[in-house]
Amino acid sequence: MQSAPPHIAVAGSVNADLVFSLQRVPRAGETLAARGLAVHPGGKGGNQAAAAARLGVPTKLVAQLGSDAQAHMLRAALEGYGVDSQLVRQVEGPSGTAVILLEEDGDNRIILHGGANTAPWVLSDAAQAATSSAGAVLLQREIPEAVNTQVAQVAHAAGVTVVLDAGGCADPICQDLLRCVTVLSPNETELSNLTGLPTETEEQIVAAAQQLHAQGVAAVLVKLGSRGSLLVDSQGEVWREPACKVEKVVDTTGAGDCFTAAFAVAVLEGKPYREAMRFATAAAALCIQVEGAMPSMPSRQQVDAQLAAA
Repeated sequence: MQSAPPHIAVAGSVNADLVFSLQRVPRAGETLAARGLAVHPGGKGGNQAAAAARLGVPTKLVAQLGSDAQAHMLRAALEGYGVDSQLVRQVEGPSGTAVILLEEDGDNRIILHGGANTAPWVLSDAAQAATSSAGAVLLQREIPEAVNTQVAQVAHAAGVTVVLDAGGCADPICQDLLRCVTVLSPNETELSNLTGLPTETEEQIVAAAQQLHAQGVAAVLVKLGSRGSLLVDSQGEVWREPACKVEKVVDTTGAGDCFTAAFAVAVLEGKPYREAMRFATAAAALCIQVEGAMPSMPSRQQVDAQLAAA
């Protein structure tokens, strides 16, 4: 009897994204008319789960939604993208909500209210079982650090790869969590915040990544936006991947989540880090050409076609 394919378990946030399209963000004391308003499903956990599922990997999400009108939309969206939402709990109060000011050039400013994401969590036996039996576990920092630590410890004890996206919180990462992380993925600003070191040059980025190695992280994958990405592995070897050229950047919201999730999918499938970075770069390039966070996550067919055309 053929065994089920390994799944990815994601523990993280789910948000309703209120996206205001603007020519530019307002200055202090200034009122501007928005060119448009859209409501999209998002949140770093939901984005990563949708990305992994769209890339063809069975994906289970451990998350919390509120009791408001947005909760039904968010759950339906997750399931529509192929995410197993059986471990998504409902709690009293509002769901997570983000107000996103989207500028004409695709850059954004985000205001976040945690809602159900930051309410008290209960990690059920079923959620722990889904974590310990996963092929890889994806985490981010829009939920309480204690929850991330508990999930990571369960995964680490079972020998499961743990990928932590550093986005969502500027506070230091606790040592109990860092010791369980296989791949930590910050952008250069987050890397600087975590280490207290400058990250303006490649040499500085590598030095900061090496400091995280000393704290127990096996590999550090740094997202550099239009400059691509850089990975420092457990042996200190540095891998670089340039960004794909894109004709028009529509919306960068969720691009980092897409990149990290795609990297985890590729590693789960047995690809070496260099190939995983290339796969993740292609996925993120497709993501930034579509408005919205969760709706912009590309399919496996789209990523494969992007790679074939490169």
